Amino acid sequence: MSAGVFAQIWRGVVVHAADSLNPYTRAAAALLAVGQPAALTGPTALALHGLTAAASVEIHVAVPSYRSGRSKPGLVVHRSRYEPSDVVTVNELPVFDLDLALAEFLCDGDSQTAFACLDQALAGLSDAEDRALLGAVVGRIGQREDRRGVNKALMLANLATGKADSPPESFFRLIVVEAGFPIPVAQYEILTIDGRRLYILDMAWPTLRIALEYDGYAAHEERREYDMDRDDRLAKRGWIVIRAGAADLKDPSRVLGELRVAFANRSR
Repeated sequence: MSAGVFAQIWRGVVVHAADSLNPYTRAAAALLAVGQPAALTGPTALALHGLTAAASVEIHVAVPSYRSGRSKPGLVVHRSRYEPSDVVTVNELPVFDLDLALAEFLCDGDSQTAFACLDQALAGLSDAEDRALLGAVVGRIGQREDRRGVNKALMLANLATGKADSPPESFFRLIVVEAGFPIPVAQYEILTIDGRRLYILDMAWPTLRIALEYDGYAAHEERREYDMDRDDRLAKRGWIVIRAGAADLKDPSRVLGELRVAFANRSR
């Protein structure tokens, strides 16, 4: 065996070194390390379902409650009550069904990441599909024996719209609501007098004409002049536009401060 060609991720599980960070390889390796029966859960399951907001090197595996299992660095083992019908196959790997994985992560996971995952899952669905998925997720939450995190999960489910263009927009929606602001309207349309769409705002409080726009770094640099002109045109229509960027996710105090000033001015 050539040195450096293979890597041992966990005891007894060896993979090609070049694939050691590949999420599918790591997920398959985790299942081998834990043994069967087991299924991928949490952010690992959500990432395999295509929800990029859940991407993580750490792998989460659920085993039936009668089995023992120890977590290891990079591998989190959950003891869980689940039925074979709760497990689907994704790329030949056993994975919790989408509604169950969402419900579990909304209760147990990081609020911002879980909320962004739910928004991603709802994106592009028809109204009927949207209601069906949300109903299934809420139903799963209601069936949990462990009631920890249930109220948080239901709050997050109530906030989700599936309209965010990116996970950071979902993050900011949650940030402003947790800071005490009213729930904003997602992807609010500004129309011309004859009903043509003029602008779409990431988040808006229409009655106060306050908007919050998220600028991804690349988009902001490429569209700086356009955004300034757009904000000027919106200001002439009576709108206050507050812009947030990637740095504000780490410290949203500036954005929240500007929002408080805008709400105070418009509430007089």
